Amino acid sequence: QVQLVESGGGLVQAGGSLRLFCAASGIIFSVNHMAWYRQAPGKQRELVASIKNSGTTNYADFVKGRFTISRDSAKNTVYLQMNSLKPEDTAVYYCAAGGNFGRVVSGLPGYWGQGTQVTVSS
Repeated sequence: QVQLVESGGGLVQAGGSLRLFCAASGIIFSVNHMAWYRQAPGKQRELVASIKNSGTTNYADFVKGRFTISRDSAKNTVYLQMNSLKPEDTAVYYCAAGGNFGRVVSGLPGYWGQGTQVTVSS
């Protein structure tokens, strides 16, 4: 049974930092591409950052220079370090995984986590 379990969300003031975690089980983590998405109330889910199984990373323009995605295959975990947070970063953040990178970054991954809430107060 595949599971992606996110954690690390919470309430933070603008300008603060949070680190999100996504622990994967039931998949061969090292061959899967991973991504973080977010969905704010009343908005569509959007891609935040991705990391290929090779370690290559990509970021949405609205988080470049502030967020960092990374992965640790020994721990089957992907991270999202979020710095200089803004109120507009408030959303539920979802972890995604899959073997086809195009599908992972197109909102069609093989697997989704349940999400973790991030709230940034002004």
